[in-house]
Amino acid sequence: MAGDGQVLFIQGGGAGAHDMWDDKLVRSLRHHLGSGCEVRYPRIPGEDDPSYAGWGAAINTAVAAVDDGAVVVGHSVGGTLLIKTLTEHAPSRRLAAIVLIAAPFVGDGGWSSDEFALPRDLGARLPQSVPVHLFHGLDDTTAPPSHAHLYISAIPQAHLHSLPGRDHQLNNDLREVAEVIRRAQ
Repeated sequence: MAGDGQVLFIQGGGAGAHDMWDDKLVRSLRHHLGSGCEVRYPRIPGEDDPSYAGWGAAINTAVAAVDDGAVVVGHSVGGTLLIKTLTEHAPSRRLAAIVLIAAPFVGDGGWSSDEFALPRDLGARLPQSVPVHLFHGLDDTTAPPSHAHLYISAIPQAHLHSLPGRDHQLNNDLREVAEVIRRAQ
């Protein structure tokens, strides 16, 4: 692909998440990456009531449609379901990086849900050559910052980026995320 690369951004859940919340994150990401990078932002069906059956299939389809060398990014429950999907369906594309933003951890110590539960061997199930980056605002009251540490325990190869003064939406500023994406591509 010509240009600086490709990013797939998976939205968070909740009524209006695509158009009223995460669109601001995508605008920030596009701004900080510049016009040479294609940022795909598919609408995930059932945003107001996420289910793994629906979201996993949509995420798997979206990942299969990107070019080799793309970066996949998931925000909030979209990050949780992105990482769960990648562990259950090995990506058919070579990914440059996996980025989770304010993703709740579902499992021991985190949120409880049989449907969204992450495997105990999470880190081992991910492509070992693909860097994983976790971004979490230290002022996040939706998915507590402790969830990022649960991910680090489950994915030892992951890199944690704790951001002071940032909320669940990272204050709609993804400059640090864009910098990591630029380095990965």
